[in-house]
Amino acid sequence: MRLLTTERGGKLTVALAGELDHHGAREAARKLEESLEAAMPRECVLDLKGLKFMDSSGIAIILRLYKRLQAIGGRLTVVNVPDQPMRVLDASGIDRMIHIEGNN
Repeated sequence: MRLLTTERGGKLTVALAGELDHHGAREAARKLEESLEAAMPRECVLDLKGLKFMDSSGIAIILRLYKRLQAIGGRLTVVNVPDQPMRVLDASGIDRMIHIEGNN
């Protein structure tokens, strides 16, 4: 699991690559929290373009990020979701809470 963050003008972009499963979730959550603390963004874009696999651990990470952003008055958008992670997101119904833009 690789995580790359960029921040510009109150917008934090987080690109995930690799596999977001129970093995990588703890490290991804820690890095996301550090990035949020450093940037305190009004907007966060979670770019899943490089994600090869995601299980329910990914849902937990996304929900945690969403709730954290809500607490600081920010918003979350998930973009560039490959087919397999999109199936997981669709099955969860998370799109009723979080804005998801198009498949990769």
